This record gives sequence, C-alpha cells and structure tokens, in this order.
Amino acid sequence: MDRMWSPWRSEYVAEAADRTPPPSDTASIFTQLLEEDNDPENLILWRGEQVFVIMNLYPYNNGHLLIVPYREVDTYRVLTAAEQTAIATTIGRCIGWLEATLSPEGVNVGMNLGAAAGAGIPEHMHVHVVPRWTGDTNFMSTTAETRVLPEDLSTTYDKLRAVIDDDASSSASR
Repeated sequence: MDRMWSPWRSEYVAEAADRTPPPSDTASIFTQLLEEDNDPENLILWRGEQVFVIMNLYPYNNGHLLIVPYREVDTYRVLTAAEQTAIATTIGRCIGWLEATLSPEGVNVGMNLGAAAGAGIPEHMHVHVVPRWTGDTNFMSTTAETRVLPEDLSTTYDKLRAVIDDDASSSASR
C-alpha cells in the first residue's frame, strides 16, 4: 500500500483547540445566505421544503453541491424523520442534475460531522455531493496545494439551474 504524508496537517490539528467557535447566537453562513434572498450570487440552486442545495464556494470539483437543512443542527442524529427523508431524496436529485449537466463518471456523497471530522461549518450540518471523473486529480493538488477547476462557478451554476428548471417543469406537468 502506498502512503502519502501530509505533515502540514499536524500544525492545523495542533492549533484546532485554540480556535474560537462562532457564538451560538450567530446564524451560520448558510442561514445568512438564505436570508439575503440572492440565490444566483450566493450559489443557492434549489430550495425545498426541508432542505436547500447550494454550490460549494471552495469546491473539490466543478459541481460540488451541498445539501443543507434549513434548521441549524450540528449532527445528523437530531434531524427529524422528514429532514432525513428530504436529504435522501435530494441526494438523488443532485446526482440526477449532475449527471444531466456534467456527466460525471462517479459521485462521492458524504458528511463531515464535527470539527474533528473536517466540518468547515460544524454548527450547521450538510451533505456533500461531489461529481468525480477518472483522472480528476492531478499534480497541482499534490505539489502546489491548488485545485484546477475547468469552469467558473457561475457557468456551472447556470448549467445546473437550467436542468433544475427543466426538471421542475417536467414534474409539474405530470
């Protein structure tokens, strides 16, 4: 088995205890973006009854989507049955939208629950849906700590919105 070492992570982990968590009375960045009601600028693609879908501002790949419950909770266990069902259903929707728009060869779906698990916004749990292609990693990620994205976020947003709008129209006419 090959191993890749990332010694720079030890500094990040060592400093984690010194980080100040956001005040509990402050809305998460997701809630703040929802309240602005400027979906294209905030990359919010779709609003459902229990959850919404937003593009990741710092994606692993083009089309990296986040499924977020409206209710700010920090772990999956406290979601209601309706919220859990909405997340599961929305995962399927997101995969369909990505397949129709970007034709990925695979998809990663996952959650980072808690700061120790890598959650960048641990106070508001969310699900990552990341399209993947054979060879989508390259030397830039490993040698320059830089991701190369072949398309700007607004172009990907527009492509996804068109598919989502078509999907909504098709569902309404059934």
